[in-house]
Amino acid sequence: MKFISWNIDSLNAALVGTSERAKLSQNVIDTIIEYKPEVIALQETKLSADGPNKKHKEILKDKFPDYEIVWNSSVEPARKGYAGTMFLYKNNLTPSVTYPIIGAPGTMDAEGRIITLEFDKFYLTQVYTPNAGDGLNRLEERQVWDIKYADYLESLDKEKPVIATGDFNVAHKEIDLAHPNSNRRSAGFTDEERQGFTNLLARGFTDTFRYIHGDVTGVYTWWAQRAKTSKINNSGWRIDYWLVSDRIAEKVIKSEMIDSGPRQDHTPILLEIDL
Repeated sequence: MKFISWNIDSLNAALVGTSERAKLSQNVIDTIIEYKPEVIALQETKLSADGPNKKHKEILKDKFPDYEIVWNSSVEPARKGYAGTMFLYKNNLTPSVTYPIIGAPGTMDAEGRIITLEFDKFYLTQVYTPNAGDGLNRLEERQVWDIKYADYLESLDKEKPVIATGDFNVAHKEIDLAHPNSNRRSAGFTDEERQGFTNLLARGFTDTFRYIHGDVTGVYTWWAQRAKTSKINNSGWRIDYWLVSDRIAEKVIKSEMIDSGPRQDHTPILLEIDL
């Protein structure tokens, strides 16, 4: 099976936007379509509480005629048009869909951050992990989130193997970002967040990219938009992942990044697995 995950940074912009960046996003969507994946996971959709509007649905149906669509949007008391996730899955598949509440602090459970698809032999779940925030103002809440999310994945893993993807908002090791020394207290590379990811893997999960590629360097999933030359200079971070239960790691065929051209921000990531 072939799965693709992408932090799209606004589904609306990618579908109906007219800016240069929107056009780059539309090119990435076209690239994803060419792969014909069984499932596509999207994070940071930034949709309203009602989800995609009529125009969005029309465009999605046109571009992805063979897919069903499910979504989880930010709802009150959380911010509007914030975070959010979406799955598109081939309409010959019949997963059960859940929108887990994990007991996260603050409004995190209302921000549309997790969707889980249950298949006969495995779970496929995606996450948009909360950012630790400017000045690390959300770091304490993020640490609680990391524990609650690890508890949740472990609970799934006790029932059947798990495939988990998304924007985890953490570069795990020094080789996962271009400039570790200058980012020690940056959101996404604090000791606390890195330890949270270590603890998650210790619950019985494998980082498939490292499993396949070992300690390769200079391969990232995100380049800051604020720095105009970040992608040209490959000054990036690897913060998007495909994780699997340890017991199915040997079934992974590919785990790699998909080229998103000159578009900065996140690039899609691909998992091929023999299930």
